[in-house]
Amino acid sequence: MRLLVPFCTLALLAGCTHENGDAAVGFHFDEQLFRQDIETLSSDAFEGRAPTTHGEKMTLDYLVSAFKSMGLQPGPAGSYLQKVPMVSYTASEQQQITLAGLPLKYRQDVVFSSHHDVKQIDIENAPLVFVGYGINAPEYGWNDYQGLNMQGKIAVILVNDPGFADPTSGKFNGKAMTYYGRWTYKYEEASRQGALGAIIIHQTEPASYPWAVVQHSWTGPQQDLAEANPQPRVAVEGWMTLDAAKAVFAASGLELQAALDRAAHGPMQLPLEQTATIKFANNAEYGESYNVIANLPGTAKADEHILFTGHWDHLGKDDSLAGDKIFNGAMDNASGVSGMLAIARQFVAAAKAGHGIKRSVTFVVTTGEEQGLLGSRYYADHPLYPLKNTIGVFNLDSTNVYGRTKDFTIVGKGKSELELYLTAAATLQQRQVNAEQHPESGGYFRSDHFSFAKYGVPAVFGSSGQEPIDEATAKYKEQMQKRMKGCYHNVCDEYQADWDLSGALEDLAVYYQAATMLGNSNARPGYYEGTEFYSLRPAAHIKL
Repeated sequence: MRLLVPFCTLALLAGCTHENGDAAVGFHFDEQLFRQDIETLSSDAFEGRAPTTHGEKMTLDYLVSAFKSMGLQPGPAGSYLQKVPMVSYTASEQQQITLAGLPLKYRQDVVFSSHHDVKQIDIENAPLVFVGYGINAPEYGWNDYQGLNMQGKIAVILVNDPGFADPTSGKFNGKAMTYYGRWTYKYEEASRQGALGAIIIHQTEPASYPWAVVQHSWTGPQQDLAEANPQPRVAVEGWMTLDAAKAVFAASGLELQAALDRAAHGPMQLPLEQTATIKFANNAEYGESYNVIANLPGTAKADEHILFTGHWDHLGKDDSLAGDKIFNGAMDNASGVSGMLAIARQFVAAAKAGHGIKRSVTFVVTTGEEQGLLGSRYYADHPLYPLKNTIGVFNLDSTNVYGRTKDFTIVGKGKSELELYLTAAATLQQRQVNAEQHPESGGYFRSDHFSFAKYGVPAVFGSSGQEPIDEATAKYKEQMQKRMKGCYHNVCDEYQADWDLSGALEDLAVYYQAATMLGNSNARPGYYEGTEFYSLRPAAHIKL
């Protein structure tokens, strides 16, 4: 089936001369092609699209061929590929883990890895220190490490931030997670504090995912950027289950819940008067992965770029599993990449019809997102087009398979003026624009746009809404959600022919319209005052 997006209902208002510039012409998204891309990229033949594997080679070939066939240009060096130097660290499945005298089982109770090129991790009797949320945030008057010497010690840390535990306290950003709540920050700060190791206590609600995600995502090869001068990093980083944490605290004569309650109300440090022994073999393999870059030059301001980002990688395969071993990643993120291809086709079609936009549109399909936004981090650190002339970034991740909605979601709503363009485009579809339902999950910090936000480039992450368009769609959504439950970062994230992609196609139209508006304008959006990135690129007071 092909979704036609009529000019009279979805096209921008023709003839307007305000800041959004020239209107887009009528367009359509080909659902058959969209489905074909999702099905192919998530097929078993692509082996779960793990970086530096045969699955990557197949994925790169597919994407480069698609962009070439559209007529998009390669990056400025004449290649569609940007090399991303990477290293894969693989911790042995045979691990000796003893915390507070308790022998714990790898995968079942704990997960450990090391991002160091060493053959063996051999930690004996390292003191365990509970450091609450493991946060050092001067702007919030919070420092869990104040006056603490972490040399040779292992930090035990809570996931999320204090605002989640007590949303009405006024601490941090209430229930909406700040970057201080992300697991990446926990390890970064423990490393800055000179800790030997860091262990995050897993809790499903504040983490926003079950222990199964930790088991699948933090085991097997763990990729990282192979940097010439890497930042300091703890020798070991890991997770433990809530039950394991309760047992460790009990062995120390403490109650975990009491410690959690204290941690929510102020910075805290609590030596557990117990030690950790952590031993496992470790292997480092160096290789190269790639971002895919494709560019459609603007008609008047070709040096100014609007970026579309989305990650091609997923978790690969796990030969230790019984039965299905392949993490196909159909929703996450074959669907997002396929959405990028669909949007690219629309821009090319418009340009061929004489309706190209003034600014350039560049597609950056990234590697290593699942391992910590590696490809987007590398691009932001080594941009192929200057970041000062990168006007905005639209990110696609896991498109909607649950049918049309009355609303449209902006993750982290209220951060930048780039949201104005998404709002205007969604309004043309008569859809309400809302923030995400669960800001406590920290969605704004979990996908590739964040790598650009840290440099002050306005970056937005939109997704489908929550309210089905009608009762029949609501019933379908309920049934499909039951079927898809537990499939995030699991082997059951596979393409399904009966997915209703009509809502996804409407979301792609929002992205396309928003980028067209921005691409034909002279405006340079910025971040709103009070956000983390305002000082890097302040809001320009745009009015549409």
